[in-house]
Amino acid sequence: MSAISSLVPSRFLTLTAHLVIVITIFWSRESNVLACLPLDYTSQQFTSRDTELIVALSVTLGMFAIEYAGFLSGISMFNNSQSLLSVGAHVSASVALLFFIFEAWPCFVYWWIMAFCSALPAFTEIVIFIAVIGWKRKPL
Repeated sequence: MSAISSLVPSRFLTLTAHLVIVITIFWSRESNVLACLPLDYTSQQFTSRDTELIVALSVTLGMFAIEYAGFLSGISMFNNSQSLLSVGAHVSASVALLFFIFEAWPCFVYWWIMAFCSALPAFTEIVIFIAVIGWKRKPL
């Protein structure tokens, strides 16, 4: 199997691994919220950080919906550029989120991980969708 033909399963597996890690963070977000707070925190601070993390994780899940829709519909499934970008971004996100969980990184770091590793591939997926569906062109 050549490197190019193995991009499709690699993309699916890395996208799914990143999704599983985000769902795991969503289920166990209390420990991550506590890691973002000082030792003497108020319930207001806890609620604020918890809401922030819920919003960030929910936006990430929305971006997963965009990527899975483009990938599974076949619009960008065989686009090598999108596949390489997606594989690189989701592998990086998976590694970074594992450090986020195990090393108890501050919550604002999640926003950076989301911006570079979820928003960027989702944005390019939307651009490809507009190019293919909106302009009725062949995929790039």
